[in-house]
Amino acid sequence: MTGQILRDGAVIDPATGGKKPVSPEGKPTVTVLDYGSGNVRSAVRALERAGAEVLLSSKAEDVLNADGLVVPGVGAFETVMRELKAVDGIRLIGRRVAGGRPVLAICVGLQVMFEAGVEHGTEAEGMGEWPGKVELLPAEVVPHMGWNTVQVPEGSKLFAGVEDERFYFVHSYGVQDWNFDVIQPRMTAPLVTWSEHGAPFIAAVENGPLCATQFHPEKSGDAGARLLRNWVDGLRKPAPAGTA
Repeated sequence: MTGQILRDGAVIDPATGGKKPVSPEGKPTVTVLDYGSGNVRSAVRALERAGAEVLLSSKAEDVLNADGLVVPGVGAFETVMRELKAVDGIRLIGRRVAGGRPVLAICVGLQVMFEAGVEHGTEAEGMGEWPGKVELLPAEVVPHMGWNTVQVPEGSKLFAGVEDERFYFVHSYGVQDWNFDVIQPRMTAPLVTWSEHGAPFIAAVENGPLCATQFHPEKSGDAGARLLRNWVDGLRKPAPAGTA
């Protein structure tokens, strides 16, 4: 197997030959999308501590075949979109979501799931998974940097056990409105978690296979570790009937 081995055991761009990644210990496999989004080592380590076998890669087979995909995001909205396009990430993320395969997006990763982002007067197109526009927070002090509480909706699986905890945010922009039309009668409406800095903004969304957080769970101490464990545990396949 080729690829650079990180000190924490993650593998960068391994030659998998198109085969499904398999954990030797039976852990859920998670690919962290490697598209140039700053330092993702803390996310890799946090996911490993949450019980996943983690791969840092942009190879299509790794992105599509892992049990879960994490889309990190650091920097400007338009830059992240451009870098995602450069590695075919937008198409690959879309394929996973359309196929019901779990995706967790973090920080600007959440932002680009919306229709558009406006930074310094320039509007850039997002992925359009959800309606809404990312705009500058109307606060006296930006960036919004530090710990903050969240308002979690009833029924959240992502926040199970940490509904009343605080999480670590680093951002100047956010989505301040939510207008999602449930088109199909049987469709379950997304669960939206809110926080506030100058005005209410979206802190997290749970929408079937697609989940996203504006805060950094990998930097949010025990609360963030529990949230990641909740997500990783959701990747585990149930044992066949009749097995222990």
